[in-house]
Amino acid sequence: MYESLLNNDPLYYGIVVFFSLLIVVIAIPSIIHVANICGLYDDHSKVGKNHKYGISRLGGVAVFFSFIITSLLFSKTANFQTFNYLLVSCVILFAVGLKDDLTGVHPSTKFAMQFIVALIMVFLGDVRLTSMYSVLNIYELPYIWSVLISITIIMFIINAFNLIDGIDGLVGVTGLTVCLILGVMFTQMEQPVYACIAFSIVGASGGFLFFNLTPAKIFMGDTGSLLIGFISAILSLKFIELNKVNGVNIVFYNAAPSISVAVLIGPIYDAIRVFVIRIFNKNSPFIGDNNHIHHKMLLLGLTHLQTTLLLITYNIAIFFITISLRHFGNFFLIGMLFAICILFNFVLMFLIRSKNRKVYKFVNFFL
Repeated sequence: MYESLLNNDPLYYGIVVFFSLLIVVIAIPSIIHVANICGLYDDHSKVGKNHKYGISRLGGVAVFFSFIITSLLFSKTANFQTFNYLLVSCVILFAVGLKDDLTGVHPSTKFAMQFIVALIMVFLGDVRLTSMYSVLNIYELPYIWSVLISITIIMFIINAFNLIDGIDGLVGVTGLTVCLILGVMFTQMEQPVYACIAFSIVGASGGFLFFNLTPAKIFMGDTGSLLIGFISAILSLKFIELNKVNGVNIVFYNAAPSISVAVLIGPIYDAIRVFVIRIFNKNSPFIGDNNHIHHKMLLLGLTHLQTTLLLITYNIAIFFITISLRHFGNFFLIGMLFAICILFNFVLMFLIRSKNRKVYKFVNFFL
């Protein structure tokens, strides 16, 4: 029966999501209780925080254990060495994330641990980008460039998810949406292990959202955001490589790199945007501020929930636009994606300036 369910049966994946969700829903009340007793609260005075009271940052603990337990129980992992390396990497990220949530971790330590898990997955798990898929007219990558680019992508996406953890629900909804889309596509590609990994995160994120949507009772913390970012990065790289035109794999999705960028466009664009602004202002790109897109949307008077729903709707719309236009190729699509994001940013800044100045003028787009 197990084998028949594993053969891409929607019921099987539904059980994966439900089981993962159930673990989180059962675990989080106990975590909140322990946090209340021990005084393990978020420092709401930090830059980037948008709450006036202490809330536990240990929601990621439930997400982590839900993911580990569910993926071990439901993924068919015999002779699947990559999965073992993935679990080892998740444990490392869990350790550094938990320490950061409890006592703080120096940024250099956090980046070092991210670099280590990226090395594990690229060198031992062989999860890497082997081609640029015609972007900038580049195709096959030399091994050393494949390794360097893949490590950079993994670390960047991990931090991109970490950066959007600034308002209620945003990381949870983004993780749920990203992994749901990837899980469905892996199902269509008949990749049950990767589909199970994705759906495990879907259930864990969904369970977490019961307690994180406004008014939030618990935060994700680095323990959860680092994990979700890491899993999203690995799944995205595998999705791209499994759709590579090389005569070995059946290509289910043309322009897979563009689709992956579209799925992750929210965290990716926000991270690039804040890094560029910080560097332009001669500040460290790794010191937090209130310049994220979600912070800008709050300035318009939107609530946390409205901001989260609007951003994820925008992300989903970008995905469907990319899917429908994937015959145009990667170079065109990736350029289009970032052009849409820049336009979205211009409109957002126009609305903020117009609200502050109480007048709508064309100049508000730029100054």
